[in-house]
Amino acid sequence: MRSIRVETSGATVLLTEAPEPKVKDRQTGEIAKDAQSGETLMRLGVVYIDGGESSLLQVTVPESGVTEGLALGAPVTLIGLIARPWESVFNGQQRHGVAFRAEAIAPAAISVGAGA
Repeated sequence: MRSIRVETSGATVLLTEAPEPKVKDRQTGEIAKDAQSGETLMRLGVVYIDGGESSLLQVTVPESGVTEGLALGAPVTLIGLIARPWESVFNGQQRHGVAFRAEAIAPAAISVGAGA
């Protein structure tokens, strides 16, 4: 399925959930790994604010892309953020959504708007 690059330069992104290993199988506790590199994948939560609207997003980042110095509520930069639409059938129910993945996450400074 097609990946869509997400432009983040004009948005404010705040960390709402600290990075933790992404669980692939809740029953076994198996941790998700990147298909190509085998690296552990981390899951984190952010609020993405742009154009007066906000969205809570769950983002997957490889473990090596999680930078030191992240703090809950603080602004962050999502490097190489992409959105990938998905759909599946689970227990006979059609499900769909959008998965977000970034190459890295790092602390960022809040830019002061022109009206400030």
